[in-house]
Amino acid sequence: MLTIENLTKTYRRGVRANDGISFGVGEGQVIGLLGHNGAGKTTLLSQVVGLVRPTSGRITLLGRDPVAEAAWARTVCSFQPQAQAPLTGVTARQAIEIVGRLRGGGRKQVRGRTKELLAALDIEEWADSPAERLSGGVRRLTAFCMAVVVPGRLVMLDEPTNDVDPVRRRLLWEQVRALAATGHAVVLVTHNIAEAERTIDHVVVLDHGRVVATGTPGALAAGREMHLSLSTPVDPALPAWAHTPHREGDRLTVTLAAADAAAAVTWAGQHCDRYSLNPASLEDVYVGLTEGDHDAVLVP
Repeated sequence: MLTIENLTKTYRRGVRANDGISFGVGEGQVIGLLGHNGAGKTTLLSQVVGLVRPTSGRITLLGRDPVAEAAWARTVCSFQPQAQAPLTGVTARQAIEIVGRLRGGGRKQVRGRTKELLAALDIEEWADSPAERLSGGVRRLTAFCMAVVVPGRLVMLDEPTNDVDPVRRRLLWEQVRALAATGHAVVLVTHNIAEAERTIDHVVVLDHGRVVATGTPGALAAGREMHLSLSTPVDPALPAWAHTPHREGDRLTVTLAAADAAAAVTWAGQHCDRYSLNPASLEDVYVGLTEGDHDAVLVP
């Protein structure tokens, strides 16, 4: 559905926001676009919908050029920007319905879909309140509803869970998966990596404008170090395979190679009654990839 090839965007004074980025998004797929602030994520999305022109490279959306056909691109893309929507003079419900009608939805269809989204995200109690009085989290959820009330073939969400409470973040992730289940392609920018790991099919990690890793969360984490956590108030003598110990209160955590997992379980059972052994998470992988020098990692 979306193909990005060697995309580069250079601003004045030689600042290169995107540096030779390439990846693709298929129908029904959720792509997680991860990276530090300033890594080039928002610039990338802005080019897909024609808000920013690339310096070089190519974008293909449904077989067409969204840079040359920016007006068309905005009809087939839904975009929730990082900035809060300037909602004034309308209620949350009205804001969602107005966008749905502007995107070509029929009155009955839009009203039904709006009611469904408000219920699914558990924000019905604020639906008819003036939008300017809403909390930051509810405004963010309202903006998400505006982006997906009549979703385009490609849905791009830039930090959709900012300011949103944990319970409603989980509800939002469910709606993202529902979009994918109905054939929409989703590009998701988020810093809530631990939560998004359950939602994302494929990951693209950006660092200083470059792609430093792509792959499924599981494939990127495969073979990486594991974490052993023990509930113990004392510091036992650590075996040779345990390193980088870290203590928080009574919890001691060490890292180890996956090959030493069996030895770690045996040792932990001898030193405490409560322990856990976990593989590297997507957040661990992300931190490792964006610290220091590295070569690009490309896995299925």
